Amino acid sequence: MKRLALLLPRILAFGLLLAFLLVPERFAPLLAPLTQNNAPAIYAQGSLLQLTFLHLQIVAIATFAATVVAVLLAILVTRPGGREFLPLSRSLVNIGQTFPPVAVLALAVPAVGFGEAPTLIALFLYGLLPIFENSLTALTSMPPAIMEAARGSGMTNFQRLLRVELPLAFPIILAGIRLSVIISLATATIGSTVAARTLGEVIIAGLLSNNLAYIVQGGLIVALLAVLLADGFSALEKWSLRRTGFARGA
Repeated sequence: MKRLALLLPRILAFGLLLAFLLVPERFAPLLAPLTQNNAPAIYAQGSLLQLTFLHLQIVAIATFAATVVAVLLAILVTRPGGREFLPLSRSLVNIGQTFPPVAVLALAVPAVGFGEAPTLIALFLYGLLPIFENSLTALTSMPPAIMEAARGSGMTNFQRLLRVELPLAFPIILAGIRLSVIISLATATIGSTVAARTLGEVIIAGLLSNNLAYIVQGGLIVALLAVLLADGFSALEKWSLRRTGFARGA
């Protein structure tokens, strides 16, 4: 019963989001008071469902690339031969946090042109830090008893990494990926300023036409996506902790 009570708000949020994306015109009466001069209440210059899919696609591609690079860097600097590269690695993953997203886009456009490419670069850079730091924390805090048992069983360094370290580190790495996804979901909206197809189109259209209904619906879709994805990742983290049988704070 308690579990159902916890799931019910999430199910309702997902149902509301899905209904709005499939039949947004049904929600026009709710958003109409936010418009002026009989302006349309629902964004009609593109499909909200398609924009949501494209928004999620950009976030997924950037997060996947950031995960691969960040985890590989964390593995490198936690090996005996790669520890000297830790300061350099930290400098690299902090690049995205040093420049505002708009600045990254402005620098990327002359190099790769308008569209999705500069947005992907910005999201990739912004997504590196939380994944790298969580991966580093996880890989440097392995239980000594478990590592000693793995060495005693005759495992090679590579076998210990694949069979022991990465499985135990996975829940904490996943927490870093969750943070990266949430950051990217919000940041991706500014990609529409350089012609990327994201939900930022709806928000920007609302700002340009002084249509609050557009701004609200674009912002609410992104917010609901963030909440649902955060809950999904949290559930996956808990499942992975139960599977490994080893719980640590992220």
